[in-house]
Amino acid sequence: MSQLLTALVRRYSPSHHERPAVDELVGWMTAHGFRAHVDAVGNAVGEIGAHDAAHTLMLLGHIDTFPVDLPVEERDGALYGRGTVDAKGPLCAFAEAAAAASIPDGWRVVVIGAVEEEAATSKGARYVREHYTPDWCIIGEPSGATRVTLGYKGRIVFDYALTRPMAHTARPEPSVAALGAAFWTRIEAWCAQQNAGIESAFEQVWAHLRSINTTTDHLSETARLSVSMRLPPRLGPDDVLAAVRGLSDEGGEFNTYGHERAVQSDRNSPLVRALLAAIRAGGDKPGFVLKTGTADMNVVAETWDCPIVAYGPGDSNLDHTPNEHIMLAEYQRAVGVLTHVIQGLPTSSVSE
Repeated sequence: MSQLLTALVRRYSPSHHERPAVDELVGWMTAHGFRAHVDAVGNAVGEIGAHDAAHTLMLLGHIDTFPVDLPVEERDGALYGRGTVDAKGPLCAFAEAAAAASIPDGWRVVVIGAVEEEAATSKGARYVREHYTPDWCIIGEPSGATRVTLGYKGRIVFDYALTRPMAHTARPEPSVAALGAAFWTRIEAWCAQQNAGIESAFEQVWAHLRSINTTTDHLSETARLSVSMRLPPRLGPDDVLAAVRGLSDEGGEFNTYGHERAVQSDRNSPLVRALLAAIRAGGDKPGFVLKTGTADMNVVAETWDCPIVAYGPGDSNLDHTPNEHIMLAEYQRAVGVLTHVIQGLPTSSVSE
């Protein structure tokens, strides 16, 4: 069992309440040769290798978790608990691999446990994006120890409100609840039209109705909808928002957040080749995955012009579930893969 992973999972850390887990990770990294600290926004940061190295490998994980704590226990070769998969497993694998590896000359490795990834703010990653310019970056998300994540869909989230004067139910005019429901139906129809003939889930636009309700003060009534939309590379958040506004009723009000463009990396980059070689060196057959969610990869890829992928142990189907757990043998395989990548960092050109 990984003592670091178990200790970090025991530090329950939902978004906005990450500090106990951050302190745990910073303490561990300090004890294992990192120059470690808590940065200005609360991220756990550890550096290893020459401080003035010409090249930087960024290992960017997140330390916050989905809400609701779960019992932490080991059984049948697995560690159960909130965050084991999403995403303290990948984050701890980063730290253990960097601590175990011999860092090549000319490189420093930066391990970061970012805050607020599970919130739409992505506060930690946005801060990191503005303060580092890495040569290579691996995002800590569960792909499985033998797969490399090349991309994530984009996203836009909006809250919609429509208010109308009260009317007697004997009148023929539709209620504000009916208008709200009809608006959602138009969104679904628009998505179906956009997805016609497209089989790839990554290339489709999806809409999810998170909530719908009505309120009244007996003078007026208001329908409120909360909608999350997952976007393919061909559609940016502004494009989709313009289309959805065109589907709304007159007087409808929007509050939008979580604007993220889709990101898809080159499968032939030197970073991808290094990861594939490391997976093969462990005796496994590597594969690729494109994810329909979002991650901090969406945030930093907007600015960083470098090879970037996501990688980490764990089954992402267990994200946010009450059965969240990670197989410890898989966790150790991922540590081995990452150690292999770090020790093989190129000492000539990072683009080769």
